[in-house]
Amino acid sequence: MGAADAEPIIRKALALGGDEAIRVNADHHDSFYIASQIAAIAKEGGYDLIFTGKETIDYNGSSIGGMVAELLDLPYISLAVKFDLDGTTATVVREIEGGEETDSVGLPVGGQLSERSGEQRIPNMKGIMGARTKPLKVVEPVAVEPLTRWFL
Repeated sequence: MGAADAEPIIRKALALGGDEAIRVNADHHDSFYIASQIAAIAKEGGYDLIFTGKETIDYNGSSIGGMVAELLDLPYISLAVKFDLDGTTATVVREIEGGEETDSVGLPVGGQLSERSGEQRIPNMKGIMGARTKPLKVVEPVAVEPLTRWFL
């Protein structure tokens, strides 16, 4: 989600291995508004797995993943450090206080990935060149009333 200036970041994700991308043409700071946009895209696409990050770089809200799962009426597993898929069953190792626990859940499911779930990668030249031709669909936002207001 973002304005056109977010496209270089999306292209980097495509260079790292993404097959396609969707950018909602809106720049908003309300977590519910953002979650509603993601949920609308996910519902339209019929996705079985919806992962979000643990935190955002800009606001550290850690709330969008849970909201998306709720809006789609999906089970939700937070703080995943490892994820395995066997048919339509996901096995997730997640962080808990004092250790880890393993959960299994049927698809579709929403989840929040911990920073421990993967290692940072740098795109190679082949990925960078290939990302230029991968589809990046831009859609207009669905009508949603934000729950917070910014006053300056």
